[in-house]
Amino acid sequence: MPADERFAVRRDRARASVPRPLAAAPAPSGVPLPDGLALRGRLATGARRPETPRGSGRGGPASRTPRTGRGGGPRRAYERARRAWDRPLTAYYVILGSSLLITVLGLVMVYSASMIKALDISKPSTYFFGKQFLAAVIGGALMLLAARMPVKLHRALAYPILMVTVFLMVLVQVPGIGMSVNGNQNWLYLGGPFQLQPSEFGKLALILWGADLLARKQDKRLLTQWKHMLVPLVPVAFMLLGLIMLGGDMGTAIILTAILFGLLWLAGAPTRLFAGVLGAAAAIAFLLIRTSPNRMSRLACMGVSEPDPEGGCWQAAHGIYALASGGWFGSGLGASVEKWGQLPEPHTDFIFAITGEELGLAGTLSVLALFAALGYAGIRVAGRTEDPFVRFAAGGVTTWITAQAVINIGAVLGLLPIAGVPLPLFSYGGSALLPTMFAVGLMIAFAREDPAAKAALAMRKPGVRWKTMRRRVKKRPSGER
Repeated sequence: MPADERFAVRRDRARASVPRPLAAAPAPSGVPLPDGLALRGRLATGARRPETPRGSGRGGPASRTPRTGRGGGPRRAYERARRAWDRPLTAYYVILGSSLLITVLGLVMVYSASMIKALDISKPSTYFFGKQFLAAVIGGALMLLAARMPVKLHRALAYPILMVTVFLMVLVQVPGIGMSVNGNQNWLYLGGPFQLQPSEFGKLALILWGADLLARKQDKRLLTQWKHMLVPLVPVAFMLLGLIMLGGDMGTAIILTAILFGLLWLAGAPTRLFAGVLGAAAAIAFLLIRTSPNRMSRLACMGVSEPDPEGGCWQAAHGIYALASGGWFGSGLGASVEKWGQLPEPHTDFIFAITGEELGLAGTLSVLALFAALGYAGIRVAGRTEDPFVRFAAGGVTTWITAQAVINIGAVLGLLPIAGVPLPLFSYGGSALLPTMFAVGLMIAFAREDPAAKAALAMRKPGVRWKTMRRRVKKRPSGER
């Protein structure tokens, strides 16, 4: 076949394969539309398009992937929770909210647990509650003051607080000035029903002074040498521990030791150095426990479920009884049985047991959740800052509160020996409440010092928000609506 004929056949086949265009709709004026506008004109006059299944088009319901329980709701809730936790002011609100909730719940439980004790000593039922409420008001003022103070002022107060605390701890050992309570010589009489325990302020003093000391040494790049890391931090801490142990208060000494180890850990102490100091402290603690019959008896009461015939382990056993009788939701607020003389110290060291008896497992888990939130927020503040003083101080306060809560709750549960330390922000005792609330204010101040938190707080001010909104509105030409 010649080439011209082959070309003609291919042309005819190509024309036959092209679909014919739709007929053009006539224009209103009677003028026919151009060929290129035939389809558009037909659609404009109301001609039907080819029907497609509903929802099969782009963006329709059928084109969307169905949500499943694994990839939809839970994952979206997790992402929202993660974004909410990553906000700049989250740590600020968590520290403030959890500490206030613990304090308020503690006031309620102090009143419930101490009313029988107050009536037993011929006092009004609100005797201990009134003193605790006054301490909470003063502590709230201290917390607000500490939260508003700049970081430089906190560092400037480190040395004065340490010197005043050491002076008061020395006064405790002077005969005629110091007082002995439950066999421990660690109280000062202030007149009337008020007493002061200076060793509680020693925890705050060690944190502020140690954080300032380590921050200045880190700025000078001296913490790489073990001598600068230990001296004079460890000798001053041992001096405070010696003054505390002269009064026989080993529980407070344990908390102070935990704070010391927390500061060394944050300073980046080598493993061998950290293990050496820990081993020395453990050996001293073992010697002090071994040489004291009272401490040995407390150690022997771990895990007991009933007191011995001679009356030993009475407090530990009845603390377990109180928790066991609470059930899921407790016997009701004020309906405790163990506080009627069966459980010693129901409003101080063993207030967690009364909480479990009256509020049940739900109440105790709520307290644990609040302490966990407070500790985690403190770790977040210490981990996100670039200021070494803020990192050491926030880490020290977090170590103090969490370690003391673990020791107190562990003793009530029978997992640890009874150390005689109160539950932070919760138990009765103004001497323990005041420095703890000041330390919480310290962490609030550190959370506010974060640059992102500062910007977020500035945006919440009415004047700044109004100016920002006015700045965002663009001016339009006159007459435009």
